[in-house]
This record gives sequence, C-alpha cells and structure tokens, in this order.
Amino acid sequence: MTPTHWTALFCIVLSLNLLTRLLLAFRQMRHIRQHRQAVPASFSESIPLEAHQKAADYNLAKNRLSLVQILLDGAILLALTLGGGLELLQQALHGFIPYDLLRGGLFIVLTLSLISLIELPLAWYQTFNIEARFGFNQMTPGLFIADHIKQWLLGLALGLPLLYVVLWFMQTAGDVWWLYTWAVWVGFNLLIMAVFPTFIAPLFNKFLPLEDAALRQRIEALLQRCGFHSNGVFVMDGSRRSSHGNAYFTGLGTSKRIVFFDTLLKQLSPQEIEAVLAHELGHFKHHHIRKRMLLMFSLSLVLLWLLSQLQQTDWFYQGLGVSQPGTAMALLLFFLVLPVFTFLLHPFTSLHSRLHEYQADAYAASQTPASDLISALIKLYRDNAATLTPDPWYSRYYDSHPPAPLRIAHLQVQGHNS
Repeated sequence: MTPTHWTALFCIVLSLNLLTRLLLAFRQMRHIRQHRQAVPASFSESIPLEAHQKAADYNLAKNRLSLVQILLDGAILLALTLGGGLELLQQALHGFIPYDLLRGGLFIVLTLSLISLIELPLAWYQTFNIEARFGFNQMTPGLFIADHIKQWLLGLALGLPLLYVVLWFMQTAGDVWWLYTWAVWVGFNLLIMAVFPTFIAPLFNKFLPLEDAALRQRIEALLQRCGFHSNGVFVMDGSRRSSHGNAYFTGLGTSKRIVFFDTLLKQLSPQEIEAVLAHELGHFKHHHIRKRMLLMFSLSLVLLWLLSQLQQTDWFYQGLGVSQPGTAMALLLFFLVLPVFTFLLHPFTSLHSRLHEYQADAYAASQTPASDLISALIKLYRDNAATLTPDPWYSRYYDSHPPAPLRIAHLQVQGHNS
C-alpha cells in the first residue's frame, strides 16, 4: 500500500465513522421527541408521564452534547495526524530529550494528557449543567478537579511503567516483541483486577460493610444457593457524586467483592435488591466475565501482532502525516487510529452483550421471582431517567443492555415459565 492510498482509506473510514455516529445520534433524538408525549403502554401504570418526559429531555440533552463530542473527536484526530500535530510534538521533544526511551514515553504521555485536557470542558458541562439540571449531580467543583487529578496521577503511576516496558520490548526484543508485550499486558490486567477493590477504588470512594442484618442474611443465602464466594458485601458512597444507583462485582479470585451504591439501597426494596444481585450472579454463573476477558486477551494478541507488521512499513506513518518512524510513534498512531476502524464492529459487540444480559435475567428469574427484577428495573429506569423509547437502530448499534420494553417482556415470559 502507498501512503496516498492509506491516507485515502483512513479519510474514507473516518468519514463513514463520523457520519454513522451523527446519523445515529440524530435518529435517537428524533425518535425520543416523537414518543415524548406518551408513556409506552407496557409502562403506563408504573411510570408517570412527568418522569417519562424528564427521561426524554435528559437523554436529548446528553445526545446534543454527544454531537459536539463526535465532531471534537474527529477534529482532534485529524489535527494530530494529517494536521501534523504529532509530527510537531515529536520534533519539539527531539531537541530537548536525547534518550529514545524517555522521549518516547514522554511523547505518548503528553499527547494523551493534551487530548484529555481538550475534552475536559465537555466533562465539566456534562456534570455541572446536564446532570445538575436534571437533579443527578452531587459533585462539587473541588471534587471534580480532585478526581481528575487523582485519575491522571494514577494513570502515570500504573501506566508509565507498563508503557516503558512495552517501548523497551519494541526496541530490543526483535520480531517477537509483540508476544512478550502481550504476556505483560495480560499479567498487568489481571493484577489490576486483583488489586482494584482494596487499593484503587478506595482512592475515590468509601466502602463500608453492609450493615442491614436482614438484607445481609438474604444476600448471603442467595450467594450460598448460587455457589458464589466473595470477600464481602460492601456499600459505596455513590451519592457523593451522583444520585444514580448501581451495583457491581469487582476483583479477582479471593479479592472478589459485591458493591452496592448507597443510592441503590435507598431506591429498592430488599427483595428487589436480591433480584438485582441474582442478575449479576447470572453473569458469574454463565462465565460471562471470563469469556469477555478471554475475548479481550485474544483480540489484544491479534492487534499487537498487527502493530508489529505496520510498524515496519513507511506508508503507515507517512499516510498519517508523520515523516519519521519510531516505536513510540507507531504505538500511539496505532491506538489513536484503531477506534476509527473497530467502531464498525460495535453492533456485533453490543449484540453479544445484550445476549449476555438476557441470560443473566433468565438466571435471576430462576433464583428469585421475575416480578421482583421487573419492579427493580422499572424503578431504576424511572429514577435514573433512562429512555423507554430508544431508536431501534441506535439501540442495536450502541446498547449493551436490551431496550426496556423488550427486557421487561422477556422477563415476563420467564416469570410465566417458572
């Protein structure tokens, strides 16, 4: 492939990417507006019109912001590549730092930090305009800034050593550097998963053991029935940042723990909380997390091999506005451009995720009454202002969970069959 052909291909796929994202966003907004005046029939007795309209307005506001994000993403990528941004930054650092490994690491860190800084105003607007306007934000400006500083420092502390190991392999390990890098990458991810509950998550939130004795007993009985062993059931102070509710599993091996947002415990009854947990246990029972990990590790192996091939071609660099090849430049270019192409695979990953959600729902209905999970989901849809009327094409492309009407109907069938 010539540099010109690669540039043309990149521009065509990027244009298709941006147009698809814009088209889907506009379809979603139009569909929500068209159904704003009436609650879907299956929810008419459980969700008032006022709550439905609030959800519509909330999702419309988020989608309008997403239009800005889409255009900004394209502008940043073009400015860094064909606009010469990466070339200029690389040349500037070359005059100050003589050591390749140090210069390469700093080059990547500065580029990623610059992108984050450019996108920071959108995160601020999302938090202090949209989330605040609809009554969800509990975060102060000071906490917002502190969170971002912590995230940046944590990224440096964890990411820099990994980055330097990868660059060192790329420079010294010959043609099989990608295999060594993959092994380190897998080990790094497993380590992060193991230490996240006890060392990383507490940097941002407080986690206290569940105090409600009756609820804890109910949960422990469910865990015993399902054969799940955890390192404890904890309540997280999610209300410190948002009124949205959630629950999740975290950790690996003996560090596994169950976490409930304090907001979720206020929203749901004990039997509904048990049903939500049963759904999460369904993911464990069907080995969804393990399957996703294996898929992620397999794809990362293929992608690292592909990078090792592209790294040796001049057209890969020149077609993206870079005249001087290098290991750090190859690594950064590859992962900046990769989402442009993998975005086209998004419908398939979304479908895969939705199938997992249906399986987890079916498992929950086998362990607890399906009506409990249905009532829990309806409360969560209402209190979190989730749209009940997503555009079908938008949902197929993006949604990791089934649309509310389909999910409730699926659970009702499970309830009748149990």
